[in-house]
Amino acid sequence: MLSWIALNMTPGVGPLAAKRLLEAFGSADAVFNARRNELERAGLRGESVDSILERDRHAAAETELDRVKQLGGDILLLDDGSYPAYLREIADPPMVLYVKGNWQECFDQPGIAVIGSRRCSTYGENTAEMLSRDLAEHGICIISGLARGIDAAAHKGALSAGGRTIAVIGTGIDNVYPRENTGLTREILDNGGCLVSQFPLGTPPLPEHFPFRNRIISGLSMGVLVVEASERSGSLITARLAAEQGREVMAVPGNITSGNSYGTNYLIKSGAKLVQQWQDVVSEMPPDIAAKILPPPTDKKVDEVAMQPQLAPAGLSENELKVWNTLSADDETHIDQLLAKTEMSFGDLNSALVSLDIKDLIRVLPGKNYARRI
Repeated sequence: MLSWIALNMTPGVGPLAAKRLLEAFGSADAVFNARRNELERAGLRGESVDSILERDRHAAAETELDRVKQLGGDILLLDDGSYPAYLREIADPPMVLYVKGNWQECFDQPGIAVIGSRRCSTYGENTAEMLSRDLAEHGICIISGLARGIDAAAHKGALSAGGRTIAVIGTGIDNVYPRENTGLTREILDNGGCLVSQFPLGTPPLPEHFPFRNRIISGLSMGVLVVEASERSGSLITARLAAEQGREVMAVPGNITSGNSYGTNYLIKSGAKLVQQWQDVVSEMPPDIAAKILPPPTDKKVDEVAMQPQLAPAGLSENELKVWNTLSADDETHIDQLLAKTEMSFGDLNSALVSLDIKDLIRVLPGKNYARRI
């Protein structure tokens, strides 16, 4: 194991270089026993060759393994039976995976990646949470990147259903990024989810790391669902990687005048599956899995069911019901608009908003704006 960890920590040896080395020498131990000319013929540069010949990363690898164990984590090797099978199939799988949490059960479940814009709209956040919740309720593990916006909403949706979710990060597993999602990370781990990274402990959130993270997100999944994405969104890179890896690519349509919908609408126009509800996602999964999850056909069309208006939750007071009916799940409403539309006093309105927030029925947004949760 130490040779694998050391090779992963060797400068200039990424997944593609590691793949060449393993094909040439057969194992990580054999790489460290190779001669200089053999390493150079395998395409390694001087710094990498010197590091391997001097075996200067083995002591660090031993320390790394001890620290991971102290954190309650594990390190999976590419030639391990416990390495996730779907990820091993891609052209350039990471040679080492750092994992923390209930990774065995997470990897055993069928997984769908739910990703999108960090600067998402209320519509996008609600949609990501709703679809993730519905998928998790039907035994699907939600995979995302722990970023702000759509990623965080996807994780939260899975958790709200009591489901499992995998957070793939572009840092070490000891370094949560962004910091605001520290609580969410704890909740993921406490509820049977896991963290996954290819990066050694202490790795900072450098921009160049996130394309590698995106490759793992799509590689772990059976399909990738993009909820919102701008024209230059990193989510489109993940969607492209998913297509190259032979994964299904799906997208939620959006308003054609919204910049956040450009990417998803473009994906649909280019052949991605249009998704309106969780059944659309499951129908793209392997037939044997989809057959176990999808409900038997009924006389009532699924689309008709999806178009039914959302019913008010039971047990609301008159004021709470008035506020809930005024709010929308797609757009935010300012408190001044609520005062005008409900014709309630400020005290009554504020009391109703606090109560609805405690019941987790609304979103409290910046600038005294509010939206209904789906």
